[in-house]
Amino acid sequence: MATFELRLEQHSGVMKFELTKDFIARIRELIDDVADREIREIMEGLHPADIAETLDSLRDEEALFVYRLLDKEKAADVFIELSEEAREALAQSLTTKELAEEVIDRLDSDDAADFMNELPENVKEAIIASIEDEEVASDIIDLLTYQEGTAGALMAKELIRVNQNWTVGTCLREMRRQAEDIENIYTIYVVDDPGVLVGTLSLKKLLFSSSSTRSIIRDLYDRKALISVLPDTPAEEVAKMMEKYDLVVLPVVNDAGILLGRITIDDVVDVIRKEAEKDYQMASGLSEDVEESDSSWLIIRARLPWLLIGLLGGILVASVINLYEVELSIYPEMAFFIPLIAAMGGNVGVQSSAIIVQGLANKSISLSSTSQKLMKELGIALVNGVVLALLVLAYNLVFADSPALSYTVSLALLCVIVVASLFGTITPLVLNRFNIDPALATGPFITTANDIIGLFIYFLVGRMMYQHFEVAEHLTFL
Repeated sequence: MATFELRLEQHSGVMKFELTKDFIARIRELIDDVADREIREIMEGLHPADIAETLDSLRDEEALFVYRLLDKEKAADVFIELSEEAREALAQSLTTKELAEEVIDRLDSDDAADFMNELPENVKEAIIASIEDEEVASDIIDLLTYQEGTAGALMAKELIRVNQNWTVGTCLREMRRQAEDIENIYTIYVVDDPGVLVGTLSLKKLLFSSSSTRSIIRDLYDRKALISVLPDTPAEEVAKMMEKYDLVVLPVVNDAGILLGRITIDDVVDVIRKEAEKDYQMASGLSEDVEESDSSWLIIRARLPWLLIGLLGGILVASVINLYEVELSIYPEMAFFIPLIAAMGGNVGVQSSAIIVQGLANKSISLSSTSQKLMKELGIALVNGVVLALLVLAYNLVFADSPALSYTVSLALLCVIVVASLFGTITPLVLNRFNIDPALATGPFITTANDIIGLFIYFLVGRMMYQHFEVAEHLTFL
């Protein structure tokens, strides 16, 4: 595994950690010396995420040695922070009982379910059978039934739930009991007897607005419209809702309104990050979600399909050039501007498609505004095209000897910019219409297509322009 640098610096009482090769070397020396106490002392001062980063940089057997020295509560937090590869290797080194008692039992239900989804079915069943707490096992089994990428798969079962018919005294006792298994309390949810979510309870109102411990919760809770999601709501939709309404936690209910769980902002941040990585990789021409640490074969499999498409596009570009071979043999100076036309078409297309893809992602583009968007892009393309065409025309009139070439390049560039802009606008809209990820439109597909279209326009304009100048010269001669 790769090593990193780590420095320990203290600024204003806050410790900052940065991995170093020296630190990794020191940890390895302590492991070789079986210096358990020294390793424990070092790890006690680190955050679980920093310990996980350290273990990621160690060999599997070294990581296992250090992991077994950690405090049990901290070990569970470290386990879930590990990279997927390190976590898989560590899980294979732990017994089923250790995974059940030292990891699953100490994790939040959503984190436990996420980890369980990484395991083979037989291991998953063995771990569930080893969990002594029936409620914990039941929660995990329930979460495992939800499809990956949905609100149900994101939610955690741990939350504070109070009944609207309870007194304040009963509510406080129940809250203390429920809070033992919850690290962060964002909201107190109020339900009726069947368990239907009816509102939220402010802790301030609970403590200061109630006249006595005999006050009833139904007189205190907030009845304003609640924002909630169903368990089959796509994770991307959940992220958009939490971003739109500035939520740190979002309740999940079933069709009958019964409270099932909650989704916290940390899980949504992971969704946003993964979606951004996916779109970036797709725009870069990767057909699968890959990381630097993945096997060479997996990376090849992700890259090769789009490279083949690029190869096909290159062949088509060559075919277009070959189609106008006669013009190039007669007017070889046209070849100098082929890279310019192709590059400008690709750049403009990617710019236009990127804006549309962003608009589709944040729902700022509706079907009713499509025609307006096209007209706006047309206006922008015309202005940009005229400015760039005039600059190229001025350059060619000064440095080129052929007026035909000067006007050909300028007029072709204007046409290419307009067409590429409209193509880049329409393509993601069409892909989205057929439920295909519009991020494809910002990748090699749009650049290759615009190369072909741009060169075709260039040579077509060139043929007409040179013929026009030849006819004009002939008439002048006569």
